[in-house]
Amino acid sequence: MSMLTPSGMGGQYRIKGDKYPRMRPRRRRGRLAALGVVSLGALGMLGWGTLQLIDVFTGGGGEASAAGAKSDCGTRATPSPSATAPLPKPGGITVNVLNATTRSGLAKKTADELKKRGFKIGEVGNATEEYDKKIKGTGILLGPASSLNTSLPVLATQLTSAERRTEATRKGASVDLIIGDAFKDLTKKPAADKALAALSEPKPTPTSEKGC
Repeated sequence: MSMLTPSGMGGQYRIKGDKYPRMRPRRRRGRLAALGVVSLGALGMLGWGTLQLIDVFTGGGGEASAAGAKSDCGTRATPSPSATAPLPKPGGITVNVLNATTRSGLAKKTADELKKRGFKIGEVGNATEEYDKKIKGTGILLGPASSLNTSLPVLATQLTSAERRTEATRKGASVDLIIGDAFKDLTKKPAADKALAALSEPKPTPTSEKGC
């Protein structure tokens, strides 16, 4: 055995001439197995991350659950006192009672009843030619434009079936009750008082507030 032959090789790799054998260490199987496990883990993490990105951009189950939890949130309406001006009392309303029918004495009788119910009475007599014998219903409540949401609704509680009209050019604050052919009597006092009380109550107006 030559002195250049590594010990323990039994002369298998004897050096001859100027060529030397290449000595390679044995591959370690454990290291290869570990590298395989790491590679599989990395691939798994990459796949999981890809699925998460898909859920985010396509609205996956997680986002749907979050939206469902907020479905009860919204805008809720709560009543608050109305900001409109209070309606006038019957004692602050002057009513002209005019008869447009062929029945005599009807205007005075009606005016007397309205006076008992607290209204001020102005003119009492026959209706003008414009309305005389031309009203088929129970009557017309007529006043200036400013009375549409003030005096007329209050007077209407006493004759609920009457028609309401306004005249833009009319001056003053008084209103007319023009009695028509179908008129029999004013609304019964208990019902009129109930309607007047309901009219005087403040109406709630909805205000928005967020529930969440």
